[in-house]
Amino acid sequence: MRLSPSGDLGRMSLETLPAHAASAARIDAPVLDVVVPVYNEEIDLEPCVRRLRAYLLGQFPYRFRITVADNASTDSTAEVAHRLADEFPEVRRVRLDQKGRGRALKHVWLHSDAAVLAYMDVDLSTDLGALLPLVAPLISGHSDLAIGSRLAPGSRVVRGVKREFISRSYNLILRGTLAARFSDAQCGFKAIRSDVAARLLPMVEDTGWFFDTEMLVLAERAGLRIHEVPVDWVDDPDSRVDIVATAIADLKGIARLTRALASGRLPVAALRDQLGRNPLPVAGVPAGLAGQLIRFAGIGVASTLAYLSLYALLRLGVGPLWANFVALLLTAVANTAANRRLTFGVRGNDGVFRHQVQGLLVFAIGLGLTSGSLTVLDAVTVQPAKSVELAVLVLANLLATAARFLMLRVWVFRSRRGVHTRR
Repeated sequence: MRLSPSGDLGRMSLETLPAHAASAARIDAPVLDVVVPVYNEEIDLEPCVRRLRAYLLGQFPYRFRITVADNASTDSTAEVAHRLADEFPEVRRVRLDQKGRGRALKHVWLHSDAAVLAYMDVDLSTDLGALLPLVAPLISGHSDLAIGSRLAPGSRVVRGVKREFISRSYNLILRGTLAARFSDAQCGFKAIRSDVAARLLPMVEDTGWFFDTEMLVLAERAGLRIHEVPVDWVDDPDSRVDIVATAIADLKGIARLTRALASGRLPVAALRDQLGRNPLPVAGVPAGLAGQLIRFAGIGVASTLAYLSLYALLRLGVGPLWANFVALLLTAVANTAANRRLTFGVRGNDGVFRHQVQGLLVFAIGLGLTSGSLTVLDAVTVQPAKSVELAVLVLANLLATAARFLMLRVWVFRSRRGVHTRR
């Protein structure tokens, strides 16, 4: 039986929300605000809103609102939105003077009084049956953001080969460049808690189609929980999205966001302190150690591969000791910088010179271990094979890596770990 969207339902909705969200919400505010961003959608807008409203009235057990975000339409979209807002008390319209889906969403979400904010494309390609599973974890406080995924197990998708290839390729690029773990960045079916949006969205710079991706990447980096819902999705054959222009803009967005994260310009660590979820405690393991070990190991693998490649290249012109020294020195500097930033989460330039000097002292220990192993090998074997030489270096590097992690953790970054590192 459907509950009435007024009266006792308002009290019930506040009780099911997280305490910090419930205390900030007005008693008469909607629990859910569904934004439909539109640009020149005079034909599709009215059937979309009527169908969405009918679904929410029949299936959604909380007070809701539908917001039509018209971003600079030049046809009669504004008139259609005005008529719908006059006819239905649950519908409102917002008019922006500039184009951009991301701009429209950011504006409406930051000015909404609802506890949970969502959006969907006007073509309703995503089946509305996924809306309640999308927002339920946000209402309960279990998750911070939620996305509909066309690539998650259980989803059912009808679309052309070209769009399928582009979508999967884009998500592979995100995983390779930004280490994204969510499965579908571009599906026009997402939701976010308003308290999270208030802190996260000011950091999102894109005003177009990359808005979704940037929001999700920053949310992951801040330790927020992203809930994924498999959806039934049917491609709109009349979609006006320029695939080539959108792909180029997305690639530019990836490059910009990569630079911003690498430079520390975005205060993701501060957002993590405010909203992020702490790692679950593990008996006998110091807080943060497991994550540091994983990141250190990843950097160590990359450094070892770079070291071996440099060593093999340098051995074409110099002896083993000099080749080992130069290769280890170059990779040690890069390794210290990467671990400073990624493993121990140190931001800014304060102490960077001191950290590199200490890192070089740690490098000296690694040099002693690896050079010593080569000296011992030369002493017991006459002209050892290159494969044997590399195998000995790998074993020595493993030992040097373990010593390096311990010294970086307890000495190089110890004084700043409590202030700067990721939790």
